[in-house]
Amino acid sequence: MNLPYFLGWSFYRILYQFYFGWRVYNAERVPLTGPVILASNHTSFLDPPLVGASLNRSINYLARESLFRYPGVGWVLRQVQAVPVDRDGGGAKGLKAILDRLLDGGAIVLFPEGTRSQDGRLQRPRSGIGLTVIKSDAPVVPVRIFGRHRRFPRPHRVQVKFGQPMPFVQLRAEARDCSRQRLRDIYQQVAEEIMAAIAQLQPHTDKTAFP
Repeated sequence: MNLPYFLGWSFYRILYQFYFGWRVYNAERVPLTGPVILASNHTSFLDPPLVGASLNRSINYLARESLFRYPGVGWVLRQVQAVPVDRDGGGAKGLKAILDRLLDGGAIVLFPEGTRSQDGRLQRPRSGIGLTVIKSDAPVVPVRIFGRHRRFPRPHRVQVKFGQPMPFVQLRAEARDCSRQRLRDIYQQVAEEIMAAIAQLQPHTDKTAFP
């Protein structure tokens, strides 16, 4: 972690600890080095740093490309390794930037649902994450956040739970030689399997967690 990232990481850990009383489970399932895709449900604008602050490694976040043009804001985004993407995050330029970070051994947070859930319920995933997974060789770690479903959350206990890594070896191999229609089906299948893995993660009722 560089200094700006470390300062932000430390700030959010303190915020989540004292404002939300957070608990983190199974963070050791995320490798400390090498490429990895963290696929999380999405209930609040605080979700990206919530996932990142749970881990002892730096994470790449997505940010709208237009934000990089603002003085100060652009500098901060670059320092915290944000990846510039278009408004929908599905453009070819944004995909290439994401894949480049993974090829460099980075970790990146993606939200299969594509948008925040208004009531905390899991939504149907979009196929975009499937495309990213198939185009990369990175394992996918499902992540589920419990305890909030407001855009501007009030104090409330929060849990972050990490699932088992998903390799997608067979689907990646099939995608190399299949038809275009089958390839589109594979993208959606990958997205559905990731959301199913997120759905299987259930909240803990005890206090055995860290930090």
